[in-house]
Amino acid sequence: MKLYADLPGRRLCQILADVGVLAWVALWAWVGHRVHDVTMALAEPGRQLQDAGAGFREKLNAAGDGVDNLPVLDDRVAGPFRSAAGAGTDIEKAGTDLVSAVERFALLIGWTTALVPIVIVVLVWAFARGRFVRRASAAQHFIDADEDLDLFALRAMTNQPMAVLAKVSSDPSGAWRRGDRDTITALALLELKDSGLLPPRTA
Repeated sequence: MKLYADLPGRRLCQILADVGVLAWVALWAWVGHRVHDVTMALAEPGRQLQDAGAGFREKLNAAGDGVDNLPVLDDRVAGPFRSAAGAGTDIEKAGTDLVSAVERFALLIGWTTALVPIVIVVLVWAFARGRFVRRASAAQHFIDADEDLDLFALRAMTNQPMAVLAKVSSDPSGAWRRGDRDTITALALLELKDSGLLPPRTA
């Protein structure tokens, strides 16, 4: 499997593109993490409700314990305090629910912020790199001798624009049929360049 082109300039561009994709992924992973952290600041009122509810419950329970078993009154005074402490539990639960909702939202928006740009760029990059790898790997099997240039010259006449072929020869197909090595080599080089390959050393 051929991952990178033989041509130095194209290979450098491919390496830079790979590094750029890695940097892009790292950047948006960081941005997603920051968005998550900033969104989590919305949970602060919920935490305050939790603390307030827990404190309210503890104080009323403590007050109920303080008046419990008073002579004559028994627990008739402590009972209302302990009943009212249930409101503190409700407040604490409301705070807990708010914090949980913010945590879920922060997680969702953080992942969404990071994944959308990452997936778009990685898909484009993977398509381009996969296309090159398939094409270069397949072509590599046929480029081990001078005689193989005929195949690439024929492909060039099929794939290359007419204006490009005209720069090589006024009659490229005729030159190919006559076995004109200079024209065949020039045509083959066009196709090899598109595949990111160098010609055989003998060429």
